[in-house]
Amino acid sequence: MNRLDWTKAVEFHGHECPGLAIGFRAVEAAWEQMGITFSGDEEVVCVVENDACGVDAVQVLTGCTLGKGNLIYRDRGKMAFSFFNRKNGDALRLMAKPFSSEMGRKELQEYILNAPVDVLFDFMNPAYSLPELARIFNSLICDSCGENTAENKMRLQDGKKVCLDCFKKYNRGW
Repeated sequence: MNRLDWTKAVEFHGHECPGLAIGFRAVEAAWEQMGITFSGDEEVVCVVENDACGVDAVQVLTGCTLGKGNLIYRDRGKMAFSFFNRKNGDALRLMAKPFSSEMGRKELQEYILNAPVDVLFDFMNPAYSLPELARIFNSLICDSCGENTAENKMRLQDGKKVCLDCFKKYNRGW
């Protein structure tokens, strides 16, 4: 990748930061290891395990987005990125290694942008399969609030169809 790609990521994200640099380098590693390119549809899928700055680099550089269904947020709080290539079945998970807390913000960013990727990430196979293609679901009206909701996000409660916001979770303390 080049300086133009970094500039594009910074413009999309709004500022430079170490988190954006992590996502930038994860994409760079996936490009090099897997030969993936920008995904116009769902040829490339990325599963991110965090909702931090690096995800913006993934979106702008790979074309993986929530709207297309090829960016999947798997909330684990880990600086991990799994890339899948639908064309050939390749898969790669990159897990960021811990960084020294003694570096300042700018120094850390420069370190991330310039260090070898094998120093920055552990490389492995994802522990899960390639997600299915995005689906379009019918919408149903919530019997409680009256809002239109995708049917896969509805629950049945007391004989009524309710959205997740209206659903009263049953929890006995476990």
